[in-house]
Amino acid sequence: MIEMTVGQYNLVYNAFSFCFATMAAATLFFWFGRSQVAPRYQTALTITGLVTFIAAYHYLRIAESWGAAYDVADGTVTATGLAFNDAYRYVDWLLTVPLLLVELILVMGLSRQETISRSVRLGGLAALMIALGYPGEIATSDSGRWFWGIASMIPFLWIVYELFVGLSKAIADQPEEARGLVDAARWVTVLAWAFYPVVYFAGAIGLDGATANTVIQVGYTVADIVAKAGFGVLIFLIALRKSEAIRDGASAKTVVAQ
Repeated sequence: MIEMTVGQYNLVYNAFSFCFATMAAATLFFWFGRSQVAPRYQTALTITGLVTFIAAYHYLRIAESWGAAYDVADGTVTATGLAFNDAYRYVDWLLTVPLLLVELILVMGLSRQETISRSVRLGGLAALMIALGYPGEIATSDSGRWFWGIASMIPFLWIVYELFVGLSKAIADQPEEARGLVDAARWVTVLAWAFYPVVYFAGAIGLDGATANTVIQVGYTVADIVAKAGFGVLIFLIALRKSEAIRDGASAKTVVAQ
């Protein structure tokens, strides 16, 4: 394990703790919020809460592994000999990243066929992106990290193309009250995910040792909060706006009928 200062250790541990609390609270918010949206959008909120629930569980395990890897005493941090298990993070991503794209597709209210085809395609690309990135994360050389990092960027760029070109017409066809939020969700996805490669390559551009480790752990954690809890709030607002439009339309029809 890499030796680090007490400040660096606490910064990483507190980031893990904060993320766990955020994800746990977000899960309750999304699942209890299901009753506020129309039935057709409740599955999207169920998946949104599932994403943050999975993330909360894994951040609990990540924090436990971090605490077990180091001893803090008398103002110094020493390695215990137990390796920090960073694989928890990739298991989390393998499960949650495809679901993030699925929840966006579900809340858009596309046709059944288009929903299935886009969910399968985008979810598969997301899983491939994570699978290709992990060998680089554990690579012992900069060349290995660069190779696998660049390989994982290929499905990422394909996802960006799908979001901004493949879904452009579907977003333009969204109800006016929700269109801006759907577009914002698309941008949050791309911008938050674009931050991951910056952190990923931190160790390959000159940062090393405890500094690189701190940047990587805190950077990934911040990106997860934005990409999962923050993105989930947008999904909830989209579902809420579209549900309100459905209820308003139903009320208007009732008034006209009377």
